[in-house]
Amino acid sequence: MKTKIEKKVIITAALSGAGTFKNNNPAVPYTPSEFADEAAKAYQAGAAMVHVHARGEDGMPTHEVQLIRDVHDAIKEKTPELIINLSSAVGIGKTPEERITQIVEIKPEMASLNTNTMNFGIIDRKSGQVLLEFIFENTFAILQDFGKAMEESKVKPEVEVYDIGGLDNFLLISKQGIFSDPANYNFVWGVAGGQRFRPDAFATLVNALPQGSNFTACGIGLDEFPSIMQSCLMGGHMRVGLEDNVKMPNGDLAKGNYELVEVAVKAAQIMGREPATPDEAREIMGLYKDNINKP
Repeated sequence: MKTKIEKKVIITAALSGAGTFKNNNPAVPYTPSEFADEAAKAYQAGAAMVHVHARGEDGMPTHEVQLIRDVHDAIKEKTPELIINLSSAVGIGKTPEERITQIVEIKPEMASLNTNTMNFGIIDRKSGQVLLEFIFENTFAILQDFGKAMEESKVKPEVEVYDIGGLDNFLLISKQGIFSDPANYNFVWGVAGGQRFRPDAFATLVNALPQGSNFTACGIGLDEFPSIMQSCLMGGHMRVGLEDNVKMPNGDLAKGNYELVEVAVKAAQIMGREPATPDEAREIMGLYKDNINKP
């Protein structure tokens, strides 16, 4: 029989990714105050954690430490309860040093750790026309070095899995004893260059995880809602947000991240699960206490 905390589902709001802008949805945050407002509304709707790609004044993703710190601190000052998960993918063409420096200096409670080098692009799904693409570099050395830097800074990695090869890469590097238990995986579906959501592929990933692992899921565009529902159904967690998808299930633009969180909450409740509080999420994911509520 499951304990009370095992029935809880962690809902993450990915507030603003590298590829969504106000022309996609006016609610996409750019400034620290906009991030803080979106995070607060997401928390009130049921999110325990927010995933953050900070922006510069022009709205473009940034690797500048002070700009990222301003966003991090604005969220913490307005909603100190929230877990903040910073991205280690901070824009096209950034060096590994530029990507990891802000994690080490700011020391959020959690940060993304990508697992394989891959194509990454924006492609018209109907015609197949390539609109933008680049190589997202995540070598074994980067996976190893970023993992060591995060764990030494008491930042819990969120292991980003775009296909089963990425999972195998992480498990291979894990043999060095770098990572603390439990490992927390995020299955990413629908990226052009990764894999589309398929229920059987999802089950394969879950069955390949070491015992005691936590997993969540997010999906790009139309993959968002089916992927989070399967994750919840299989005992995992849920990520929604304007980074991944700007529309509601009926096709209307979401009024903000909070509306997407509300959908996740309703879906979880239908399956007999309730949203975890941030402190319950910290317990489930084994976060370090050093960086809690640190502005």
